[in-house]
This record gives sequence, C-alpha cells and structure tokens, in this order.
Amino acid sequence: MATRFVAPSCESQFLQQSFQERLSHWNRQRLAPAYPDDWEERFRQDEVILRLEHGFIEELRAQIRDRAAQAPTDPDGFIHWFEDLEQSGPGQHDPLFPWLAEQAERDEIRWFLTQEAAGEAGFDDLVAMTQVKLPDSPKLELARNYWDEMGRGNEKGMHGPMLAQLVTTLDLSPSIEATAWESLALANAMTAMATQRCYAWHSVGALGVIELTAPGRSAHTARALRRIGLSQSERRYFDLHAVLDVKHSRDWNELAIKPAVAEDPRRATAIAEGALIRLTCGDRCFNRYRSHFGLERR
Repeated sequence: MATRFVAPSCESQFLQQSFQERLSHWNRQRLAPAYPDDWEERFRQDEVILRLEHGFIEELRAQIRDRAAQAPTDPDGFIHWFEDLEQSGPGQHDPLFPWLAEQAERDEIRWFLTQEAAGEAGFDDLVAMTQVKLPDSPKLELARNYWDEMGRGNEKGMHGPMLAQLVTTLDLSPSIEATAWESLALANAMTAMATQRCYAWHSVGALGVIELTAPGRSAHTARALRRIGLSQSERRYFDLHAVLDVKHSRDWNELAIKPAVAEDPRRATAIAEGALIRLTCGDRCFNRYRSHFGLERR
C-alpha cells in the first residue's frame, strides 16, 4: 500500500500536503482536454483556487525576493549572475545524487523516481504555455526547445514518453496522494508560473534554470540506472538530458534571456525570481528525499 505523506506543522497554508494535493488534482483536471459541460461549477471552483494559487506563488516570491533583487539588470551582468546559479543556487550539487549514483539500492532508486515522476509537470507543455505572446527572439528559442522535446517530429524521440517508458520498465505507480508535498509543490509552482501570464518571465527563468542545472543530476541518475542493470534504451531519458540540456541552457541564456533583458531590464528581476523559486522548491525536495533515506542533511 502506498504511503501517504503527512505534512509537518507549519505556519504556511500552502506548504503542506493537503493544499498541494488539492492544487495538483485541480491542475490535472483543468489542463486536460475536456468539454463545456458543467462549466459554471468549474468556473466557480477555478476562481477560488486561482486566488489560492496566486497566494502560493507570492509566498514563494517573498522567500527569495531579496536575493533576486541583487541580480544585475544589464544583459551581460545578468547572464553571468544567472549562470553562477549552477554553482551557488539553492540545492545545487546536493549529496543525494552521488549517493543515488553510487550506493542506493534498486528500491530506493525506484522510490526516488516515483516521487520525481509524480511531480513531473511536463517540460514540453510548460514551454508551450510560456511562449504565448513572448517577443520574437525568446519565442523562437522556446520553439526550438519545444521541437527538441517533441523529438523533432519523431514520436520515438519525444521526451515525455521516454520518461513514461522508464516508469513502466521499473513498475512504478506514481500518484498524487503518495507523493511528498515538496515534490507536488515544485510541479505546482512551475505550472502556476507557466499558466498565469503575470508570471510569464518568472517561467522563462524557472525553465531556463532547469536546463542550466539538470545535466549533473541527470548524469548521476543515469549512472544509478546503469548500476542496477537498465539498458541504454531504458535509461535514455536521463542519458539524453545529461548531454542535450548543456546546449539547451547555452541557447536559452543567449537567445531567450539575454535579448529579453536587453529589451526591458525589469524582466531580469522576474527571471531571477522564477529561477530562485524553482531552485528553492528543488532544494526542499532533496532535503525531503534525504530525510526519507536517513541521509545526513547538508
């Protein structure tokens, strides 16, 4: 039977299991293709939860606002600040990942990947929603990134189904109720930034910092999967992201972020906030995972 996570007592109404489960179920329902039946009831529900979702993101912003305000607002200075997040950002080079690569047992790796799969918001969809009405250069770069996520038109090369196949290979059963609130919060934060247009530049920063920081984590995870006997095709999702995201990050920074900041320096702060929100949410996940495995905190 799946374990149901119980949130520790905290002052926040948002950083807890019950709220993140509710938000996750709502996101799953509202983003799925549907029909106009019962639209009035859904509209009333959406109005309530949208306010709560906004409060959730504003609370996350408040936690990182001071650090984001220190980011330069000139294009070159900002890119230097942004790229430094790979070393200095929250959760970077967490000892969880070398441990997964070198020591974790098969069931421990399966538990970790179940959490990650249940909290996956779908990078391709996030990029697609973020690019709406962006200026030309960022829009084109997000389009190129999306096309890579779509396997450049080849169904077998699509990144989302690669992860789904890994879930099947390892016989994982991800579910919202069996997922730590920290993982749900990460996915919910990414979804909120991509869907609420007042956070569009935050989403550009959050997605960009994923590309910047994912290669190292992906390489460790791929090593873990190789160590427990998965074939190259079975671990392809993580092998691919350990390499491809290096190029994605370079292009995202130069062709999406840099021209956006050059056009309007105010975007630098929003992009910085989005990146720090994403990294802080990830850091909470890594702390929770290490606690589950009985590993020492950093």
